[in-house]
Amino acid sequence: MPKIKTHKGTAKVAKVRPGGTVKIGHPGTRHNTGKKNAASNRVGRKASVMSKSDMKRLKSVL
Repeated sequence: MPKIKTHKGTAKVAKVRPGGTVKIGHPGTRHNTGKKNAASNRVGRKASVMSKSDMKRLKSVL
């Protein structure tokens, strides 16, 4: 049976932690941050955890 390949775009932005949770960055923080307000830039610096429903959906591609 052929294996499912890792989706490289997803693998570059998500990291699986030892406990099984997936660490991702906030969306909208890669570019054009000069026109966003400072509060949203500060919030975007800190990483977030992927929701359980998204983890179930993306488990096969990570």
